[in-house]
Amino acid sequence: MNLTTRWIYAMACASVIALGLASRRFAVQWGQWVGAYAGDVLWACMLVLALAWMLPRLRPRQLGLIALTLSFAVEFSQLAQWPWLVTLRHTTLGALALGRGFLWSDLVCYIVGVGLGLVIKLVLDDLFRAKAPTSP
Repeated sequence: MNLTTRWIYAMACASVIALGLASRRFAVQWGQWVGAYAGDVLWACMLVLALAWMLPRLRPRQLGLIALTLSFAVEFSQLAQWPWLVTLRHTTLGALALGRGFLWSDLVCYIVGVGLGLVIKLVLDDLFRAKAPTSP
């Protein structure tokens, strides 16, 4: 993966982060469903794109498995109520990164988000291959 490709992944990741933040900020205007589920879907999607950026040699299946494992681990960690972890989750960044409370529905959102992230990755990979110079 060349530097341009990595920048594209970084920009895609930043775009998904912006959409995720907007889904929380404008939840009332966009509807109850968006407010309840879009942020979790986009969080898992962002995780796939961030992993693709950091670990460019991983295959899509590996990226998906790692992203899903990390997402599920973060969600199940919300069952832990250690005082220091609860305090961390009450900060804005802690809540965005680690969540606040366990929900089974979040696991479904993560599956959808990882799938979306993999689709975006495959589309970007196809675009990079189409634009790559061919050898004579």
